[in-house]
Amino acid sequence: VQLQASGGGLVQAGGSLRLSCAASGRTFRNYASGWFRQAPGKEREFVAAIRWSGDSKYSPDSVKGRFTISRDNAKNTVYLQMNSLKPEDTAVYYCAVGYGIIRTSMASQRAYQYWGQGTQVTVSS
Repeated sequence: VQLQASGGGLVQAGGSLRLSCAASGRTFRNYASGWFRQAPGKEREFVAAIRWSGDSKYSPDSVKGRFTISRDNAKNTVYLQMNSLKPEDTAVYYCAVGYGIIRTSMASQRAYQYWGQGTQVTVSS
């Protein structure tokens, strides 16, 4: 499985960006997709995740109400719509795919088997 993340860039605080993550290769059904981010000097952290069916989504309080994850299985693509961006959202954003992830592990990096290369998001104040 190969993952290609795109859509990052420079935006002013309060602005919006939409990230995309396209999967290719031997992708099977029923995989969960997640977004994580890593700011300079910080640990990688969970941003959002979605199950194959699209009816279960997960995100931490820090982005709830501002970020929305969605997917188009026909295109093997997952999206992260980011609104009301803040300077503290500045980071490299990574998409990931995992099979057989249980609900309580959706926010765990270790649960995901495949990772994209990351896309830089910079929010200026």
